[in-house]
Amino acid sequence: MKCREGCGACCIAPSISSPIPGMPQGKPAGERCLHLNVENLCALFGKPERPQVCGGFKAEVDICGNDRDEAIRVIGWLEQMTAA
Repeated sequence: MKCREGCGACCIAPSISSPIPGMPQGKPAGERCLHLNVENLCALFGKPERPQVCGGFKAEVDICGNDRDEAIRVIGWLEQMTAA
């Protein structure tokens, strides 16, 4: 599956524990990443400063569902189920 352009669910729903430029502590789950622009596209995409965890994310139907709202729900649920 290819990412849905303009979705941004993976930049909102999960927490990111690694530092992000401008977000040295990472970001909590449910918070919009500082680098997600108004079109819901990553401003760090393809840049070396993009966190490895972001670059490693692969869109999958089981994770991303049928639309952005479902992706946010599923990723948010997975975040809660795996939180320490």
